Amino acid sequence: MNNHNLFIYEIDELYKILVEIKKDINLNFEKASIKQLREINLKTGSLILTRKLIPGLDNQIIFDKFPISVFKLLEKINIEFIKKSFHEKSEILVGKYKFNLNSREMFFEKNKLKLTEKEISSIMYLFKVTKAVSVQELQSKVWGYQSQLETHTVETHIYRLRKKILKVFGDKNFIVSNKNGYEIKKK
Repeated sequence: MNNHNLFIYEIDELYKILVEIKKDINLNFEKASIKQLREINLKTGSLILTRKLIPGLDNQIIFDKFPISVFKLLEKINIEFIKKSFHEKSEILVGKYKFNLNSREMFFEKNKLKLTEKEISSIMYLFKVTKAVSVQELQSKVWGYQSQLETHTVETHIYRLRKKILKVFGDKNFIVSNKNGYEIKKK
């Protein structure tokens, strides 16, 4: 539960219990008013713990059944933080395209393209680097090939990927090639 913030709204008994066991848990928590909750950016790993749903706020854990064991409470909080983290890390914006890493899909407007694990890995690697990437580097970093054998796996793979993107999105310039290798044009 490290680096997560839990905001407790109108459950004073629970807050007192957490204060007592603070040294035994790895969790940042504090009491918050409704005004504070509305000001908090809840998209940064934060959750609200409350007795009833607060309209207009995301990331709430509703605890309306008490008593509850401390272990069950901490387990539920941990599960909610894991779900939130999984969701936040699953969607990445690359140029004008949105990628869902969990479902391995690429989106733009109403178009969607299903990708293989290697295609997603190739795109994410190309996106993270700041320069063109050689075929040998892609072989090593994405495929794990270390040999100097002549292989056209990368070229064939990128060719097919570019063809799929062109067919679905009409974009022939998402992955470009030049004398130094392949790169994604960051617009």
